[in-house]
Amino acid sequence: MLVVLLCASVLFAACAGTVPKGADPSETVAPQGGYVEEGLASWYGKDLQGRKTASGDIFDLNGLSAAHRLLPFGTRLLVTNLGTQQSVTVVVNDRGPFGEDRMLELSYAAARALGFLVQGAAQVKIESLQPIADGGEFTVQAANYAEEKSARALKDRLSKKFGNISILPFETNRGTFYRVRVGAYPSLEKAEIVAGRLALEGVEPLVLRKD
Repeated sequence: MLVVLLCASVLFAACAGTVPKGADPSETVAPQGGYVEEGLASWYGKDLQGRKTASGDIFDLNGLSAAHRLLPFGTRLLVTNLGTQQSVTVVVNDRGPFGEDRMLELSYAAARALGFLVQGAAQVKIESLQPIADGGEFTVQAANYAEEKSARALKDRLSKKFGNISILPFETNRGTFYRVRVGAYPSLEKAEIVAGRLALEGVEPLVLRKD
């Protein structure tokens, strides 16, 4: 199914300044970016410890970071657990999550601060602490496989109807995964149109910011 991730008119406004790499969990800066989203958050840790994130940062499960499909790297977010009202400030430095039911993936430390380590997931609200950058390109992830031959088979099948298909190997501490991605589009709307076409091919597409 096509997942409608975000409304383009809300997501992008003018961007401000340089953003620090880390985030202070005690910070009480009021949200001022105008971007708000609610959904399911999960967490990740040991599988990626010490590996490069999509932004190039080294993943630290004890740092306060997050993965989001569309928000620019460096975006600082106030994340609130809607069940407990616990909050933490994190920095987006990775792409994901790649399950369509989830909105955000948090580091181990951020999930601990929000009180849902044992549960594994929680309903949260995210609020930007700065304006969100305009522009950029978007791509559509068609699938993520543990076997390269499966990724190549899908690429061959989709190539009959879609152009610019790539397979991106992704190293984790559990092995290598192969992400099949389609295109580079100048707007979120165009990427979502392609995602709709891909959904008709029997895959579950996810629109991502292309970094």
